[in-house]
Amino acid sequence: MTTMTTERQPRLYTDLAAWWPLFSPPSEYLEEAADLLPALLGAPDTPPATLLELGSGGGSLASHLKARLALTLSDRSADMLAVSRKVNPECEHVLGDMRALDLGREFDLVLIHDAIMYATDSASVRASLATAYRHCRPGGAALIVPDCVRETFQGTTSTGGTDGTDGRGLRYLEWTWDPDPHDETFEMALAFILREPGDAIRSDSDRHRCGLFPRAAWLAWIEEAGFAPSVRMDPWRRDVFTGKKTRRTG
Repeated sequence: MTTMTTERQPRLYTDLAAWWPLFSPPSEYLEEAADLLPALLGAPDTPPATLLELGSGGGSLASHLKARLALTLSDRSADMLAVSRKVNPECEHVLGDMRALDLGREFDLVLIHDAIMYATDSASVRASLATAYRHCRPGGAALIVPDCVRETFQGTTSTGGTDGTDGRGLRYLEWTWDPDPHDETFEMALAFILREPGDAIRSDSDRHRCGLFPRAAWLAWIEEAGFAPSVRMDPWRRDVFTGKKTRRTG
């Protein structure tokens, strides 16, 4: 049984969501979208026209895909969907948990980007992949892009942030570590310095727990969902999993 809808969501996706465009703006996704787009367009058996993104967040990645595909963007955070609607007003937005969403229709492509990292147990991953399969047409495909798998995880410290045109600014420190290498999760802490219009400064923080599973488990779960799985490593050493849904016969 999965419980993502009742879990506490990280503050970055709730009361701090309005700061997302300064934390992770569309400009930071340009190279990644350029790498993903050919894979998306070439995965189905015929040229795709529609894509459902599960866990679309603030829509930064989607902003680079919408010129080539009609996007339906789904997320369990209403606050993040509000951010995305400003970036992608021409796209359909749907509030829903990727483990249980059922729109009653199929798409050429289903994309699950880094939001899958918040599935911290195998049941949540498998339920999310079942949702992807349910929404993928025969002959279509799903792409799943976790930030890391067990084999590629490395604890890191990074910084970033940018300034907005409204007088606001954000800078952050991100720290990831694995407190127990024998379980299936790792931790991420974020420290923020937030500048309001008028130069008022405040600090804040957030903590995230993420899932961490072996590559072989991902491939097995994608196949279990009904897809024909494959994997490649992208330029950032992330595993990009593709699941092709074979056409029905008979």
